[in-house]
Amino acid sequence: MISESRTIWWDDGIKTIDQTRLPAEFVVITIRSVRELVNAITSLKIRGAPALGAAGGYGIALAAMRSGFPDRDGVLHEMEIAGEMIKSSRPTAINLSWGVDRVLRAAQAGEIADEVREIALREAERIAEEDLIINRMIGRNGAKLLNDGDRVLTHCNAGRLACVGWGTALGVIRQAVMDGKEIHVYACETRPLNQGSRLTTWELMEDGIDVTLICDSASGMLMRRGMIDKAIVGADRITKDAVFNKIGTYTHAVLAKAHGVPFYVAAPLSTFDAAHDETGIVIEEREGDELRRLGDTRLAPGDVKVYNPAFDATPVDLVSAIITEKGVFRPPLMPPGI
Repeated sequence: MISESRTIWWDDGIKTIDQTRLPAEFVVITIRSVRELVNAITSLKIRGAPALGAAGGYGIALAAMRSGFPDRDGVLHEMEIAGEMIKSSRPTAINLSWGVDRVLRAAQAGEIADEVREIALREAERIAEEDLIINRMIGRNGAKLLNDGDRVLTHCNAGRLACVGWGTALGVIRQAVMDGKEIHVYACETRPLNQGSRLTTWELMEDGIDVTLICDSASGMLMRRGMIDKAIVGADRITKDAVFNKIGTYTHAVLAKAHGVPFYVAAPLSTFDAAHDETGIVIEEREGDELRRLGDTRLAPGDVKVYNPAFDATPVDLVSAIITEKGVFRPPLMPPGI
């Protein structure tokens, strides 16, 4: 049975699934301060571009609710400080700053402190509700690109855990399955924190969708053997010239091009960044111990140098199509305003 449960919501604080505990445990945590939210984002308890957009919005609402200032300007000032903290926690993912800025703009309409708080929470809830609708639209638009019997490669986790619900890349697959198509998914392990093996396989198995786990470096062999019909991934930011997604995406796109495999990106319009090109985007680098260790087990010398980028950039000319809530766009054609 395909799940439509939410990943993040408001209940006198921010409620969210702790994604670092999956698949061993399903744990819901409550975030009651902006510092707790920043920690949850940097530690990847909350992750995924659309989910981060909702988290950014809820974080500003949380700052407003917890503010001790009695006056409008004091509350707004505290919200702006919180916004900078939240946005700096994951600089590559544009949805996070988009959610923060959207709620901050809306809250400016409040004339007194309580009205600012009320508007902030209402706007954050609106972002979350819209995400559910948008992802279903992405799913319907993208499912038309998948055929009955397709074997689909995906990278990282672009499912309901990466969103408020339903998912982007996995939402396309879910919709295709609901339409009666038989789809088999090859899910890559994916750094950081093995988000493909831990999260994507868990989601798909929960929904009864056929999935096989592979190591990231096996995708080329599978394509050469004719075992992959399509590839579909999500995105954390899309500039005029590149798609930023979890590290390893570029490699899959190059291999897909070489083997004639369509390579699709599924993302909401809020993930597009019309103001920048690839050179203007900061790629988040993560701690070296994510590669040196696995829990308490050492995988490499403790003092070995590590380069651990969380994302890479895939030139849009390697992308067959970008699936959005407004339709399917084939580069160099992009959505209006991009």
